[in-house]
Amino acid sequence: MTHSPHQIIIDTDPGQDDAVAILLALASPEVKVLAITTVAGNVPLALTSANARKVCELAGRPDISVFAGCDRPLKRPLITAENVHGKTGLDGIELPEPQMPLQAQHSVDFIIETLRNAPEKTITICSLGPMTNTAQALLKAPDIAARVKRIVLMGGGFFEGGNITPSAEFNMFVDPDAAKIVFAAGIPLTVIPLDVTHQVLTSKEWVDGLRRMDNQVGPAVAAWTDFFERYDMEKYGSEGAPLHDPCVIGYMIKPELFSGRFINVEIEADSPLTVGAMVADWWNVTGRTANAEYLRDIDRDGFFDLLSERLATYQ
Repeated sequence: MTHSPHQIIIDTDPGQDDAVAILLALASPEVKVLAITTVAGNVPLALTSANARKVCELAGRPDISVFAGCDRPLKRPLITAENVHGKTGLDGIELPEPQMPLQAQHSVDFIIETLRNAPEKTITICSLGPMTNTAQALLKAPDIAARVKRIVLMGGGFFEGGNITPSAEFNMFVDPDAAKIVFAAGIPLTVIPLDVTHQVLTSKEWVDGLRRMDNQVGPAVAAWTDFFERYDMEKYGSEGAPLHDPCVIGYMIKPELFSGRFINVEIEADSPLTVGAMVADWWNVTGRTANAEYLRDIDRDGFFDLLSERLATYQ
């Protein structure tokens, strides 16, 4: 029996690993990308909105609608990550300026309208960056919380700690107030934290395989990887870099590659010492009600096999 593809909105701040996630989604029949909504995060909004369109054109999919969203966090100044992703967010290879248009509607209004017009619990939001767009949509239209099928997000960490502060992962740290709203909204959540993504480090063998692909996409991903690997290799002493955001799409396609528990997860938004920390009650010591599927493990080989297989399908 065949299943209908998952209908998804990709909410993102590209970012090389976001770009790989978009490419994986657009190459996979298991998901139908309804639109891409952009948010300020890895780089400012103008760049994330241009980058999303560049990636769609690289994929040969200028038909995908891209909507620009929030240009700053709910309450805080914007913090970006050019030190990781370069001044464009997609450093490593120069792509032409996008020809496809940016949609006139704001991401927040698109999310609200789309969820209200679709049957309940048919749309999944794949959150690859700060959760500002989703939180703003919930603040503006609380009724949509009951209409979301699930939010699958890359963010946070418990066993691995943080990657921008000792306790906070970048997406949660940039807009902890937004994350706190989303986690309290009663929407089914799947969390893909650093605990998972640090298990899927790139390797020279994998990148060399991309470089040999007879299409534009494989060599582009190899060039991006060459660029952003250097940050993690210098910081952690690792032999590769984690592919954070493609794990979200990997989960949508093959959830059997992942395992975890249904637990309570809260976001710290007040403490200056631990702002943005994800408090994951893995051992059920608080007695708080479980609100999220928190993933901890991934089949690394299965994940990279899937990614290579799909990227090779591009012309």
